[in-house]
Amino acid sequence: MLLLVALAVSLGSWAATEGFYNVKNFGAKGDGAHIDSPAINAAIEAASAQGGGTVYFPAGVYQSYSIRLKSNISFYLDHGAVLKAAVPTDSMHYDLPEENPSDDYQDFGHSHWQNSLMWGIGLHDVSIQGFGLIDGTEGITRGQAKMNGHPAANKAIALKECRNVTIRDISMLKCGHFAMLLTGVDNLTIDNVRCDTNRDAFDIDCCANVRVSNCQVNTLNDDAIVLKCSYGLGYAKATENVTITNCHVSGYDPGTMLDGTYQKTITAAPDRDGPTGRIKMGTESNGGFKNITITNCTFDHCRGLALETVDGAAIEDITIDNIAMRDICNSPIYMRLGNRARGPKELPFSVIRRVKLSNIVVKDADCRYASMIFGLEGHMIEDITLSNIHIQYRGGLTMEDVRLQRGANSFFTRTNSAANGTPDTRRNRSQAVDEKKERDPYDVPQMEHGYPEPSSHGILPAYGLFISHARGVTLDNVTLETINEDKRPPIVLMDVEDIRLSNMKVDKAEEMPYIVMKGVKDVELENFRGVKNKKMSVAKDLEIGR
Repeated sequence: MLLLVALAVSLGSWAATEGFYNVKNFGAKGDGAHIDSPAINAAIEAASAQGGGTVYFPAGVYQSYSIRLKSNISFYLDHGAVLKAAVPTDSMHYDLPEENPSDDYQDFGHSHWQNSLMWGIGLHDVSIQGFGLIDGTEGITRGQAKMNGHPAANKAIALKECRNVTIRDISMLKCGHFAMLLTGVDNLTIDNVRCDTNRDAFDIDCCANVRVSNCQVNTLNDDAIVLKCSYGLGYAKATENVTITNCHVSGYDPGTMLDGTYQKTITAAPDRDGPTGRIKMGTESNGGFKNITITNCTFDHCRGLALETVDGAAIEDITIDNIAMRDICNSPIYMRLGNRARGPKELPFSVIRRVKLSNIVVKDADCRYASMIFGLEGHMIEDITLSNIHIQYRGGLTMEDVRLQRGANSFFTRTNSAANGTPDTRRNRSQAVDEKKERDPYDVPQMEHGYPEPSSHGILPAYGLFISHARGVTLDNVTLETINEDKRPPIVLMDVEDIRLSNMKVDKAEEMPYIVMKGVKDVELENFRGVKNKKMSVAKDLEIGR
């Protein structure tokens, strides 16, 4: 009873309780000036020597270089505690990146873990918790190996081949290339984390049995919650048995989610495609994405949902349900099978199959890029269901805009005005005059070997839904509408087999067809508003409902 009373009076009393290690008792100052990482690592070593425990941070600002985590350790940042990444100097810096013989198959950031603010390899039963802040603003780079010529950290939290990991309740600010790089981590829980960072937030790579819940993630310059399955471990391992639920992702100015101002002064990510901030699978895709559920999530002022496999992975058995989006700067739904083939030659060709998306509502989506299901000739995306989907696009474009675009290098300037997709964004037509020579608007760039991004295909000939190289597609209760009239067909199907469209309602300009079909087999239309019910075995070149 006395112990419970003491704990209730002050969490600081944990330092006097067996199993709790207050970093100030090991020499940490928490004054924002002193470098506290030697004391923090000493506390971790002391706890580990006793079989584990809680390393406790009372309120204060703890400047730190690399912190080396251990098994059976709970790392607890109390209210008012800030773990601040220090700027490297001649005398003090972060741990050097370890060797990785497989680093040719993914970028530098994905291939190393030790060059981080906090890292652990081969650990078990680790937690990072508390209501404090991890601040990488000054000391963590956006990807570079060095800062001012000294070894730098480019990640806040990096774990490799660990198990039984929990990250809960903390806040993270501007944490570099990855706020978290979690590779080969099994039995992983990320809960109630607020992350407002300047590149990727949660990179969950080759992990199994993962639960991400109740998180708020703001990442203008890169992806928010991203599943990957790289070759960074030196072997192909699937990311599987994953649930992502009750999360919010966005692309506001970095830092303005945590301070509550939600600013939009920065109009695009470095690739000039508008704010990122999305939930995504890929692009690193060697091992597979299997048995994954994404539910009850919201997207705001960012890109849409992306499922991408281009390096040999299978995306299969995926359920996505109850998603709300608004102010979306590219495709609300982008499903891409490509052949970048960045991995060992023995890896199989990528596949996407058995994916179900339902109960998705989108408001104010980019007018240039429809939702896409985009496979490759001879490698079809298979068994896809979209049901109870309502997407509102900005509209305002024409087929002439499609003809004038230059594939991936659209004549649209990739600025905020283009990203906003307002009708007056058509410009510089004289610069594109050579492209006007009867370019087939349905000749959409495949970008088979390129980086998968909706804009890589250029302005699409459909404003609402573009499906290419797919088999076994069901669309049920799908609504496509435009804010401004768009003089492109709502739906374009190219090289599609076995497709059923039922209970559909779509806006279209008077002179436009509802659907353009090219090389389509076994199609059924039922209760498609404005179109008679029909079944067709072959539709080589057909327009429906003009």
